[in-house]
Amino acid sequence: MSNRSNGNDRGGGGSRGGLSRRGFLKGGVVTAAGAAIGDATLESLAAEAKPAGAKIISGSTPIKLNVNGKDRTIEIEPRTTLADALRDRADLTGTKVVCDRGSCSACTVFVNDVPQLSCMTLAIDAQGKKIRTIEGVAEGEKLHPVQEQFIQHDAMQCGFCTPGMIMSCVGLLERNKQPTLDDVKQATCGNLCRCGTYPKVFDATLAAAKQISTNQNA
Repeated sequence: MSNRSNGNDRGGGGSRGGLSRRGFLKGGVVTAAGAAIGDATLESLAAEAKPAGAKIISGSTPIKLNVNGKDRTIEIEPRTTLADALRDRADLTGTKVVCDRGSCSACTVFVNDVPQLSCMTLAIDAQGKKIRTIEGVAEGEKLHPVQEQFIQHDAMQCGFCTPGMIMSCVGLLERNKQPTLDDVKQATCGNLCRCGTYPKVFDATLAAAKQISTNQNA
């Protein structure tokens, strides 16, 4: 019967299973030192990148947003998204937050007449820009042709995607007065409808384009 070294088994200088206790402790010290050096390096780089005189904003801060033609002063944290600011501070709940990560387009609003995902936009960055939400699409009690045709064609079911879908379609008709079916599909390709009402959305948008053309020629 062979004898085994008690020193090796008890963590002296040998190893068991490929790693000794001494080796494990050395590795931990090196890892901790590397992490400390890494943190120091990151802090140094951040300090160098910070512009002279720049201040880090924390807590609530007042901002002014131009929403649907009116200036609104609200208080937000700097990290607040435009979607949350509109819903929770401006009480404009027509804009829906569904995925909250920019993959469904339910939160689409216009920023300087360009459709934009409000859940991926910081409210503080929207200052000085013209914001239009689903509440600003209609003219008083008169619905936009897209809204009217969505009703006529039953182009909505659960309603979560509807505001963003309408905004994308309105944006299309403002850019293109005579869209084709492919144009409508392209304009709404980022809008996720879990109820699958895409065919009715397409029909409603094309009908709205005809309605707008008829009204302009009347």
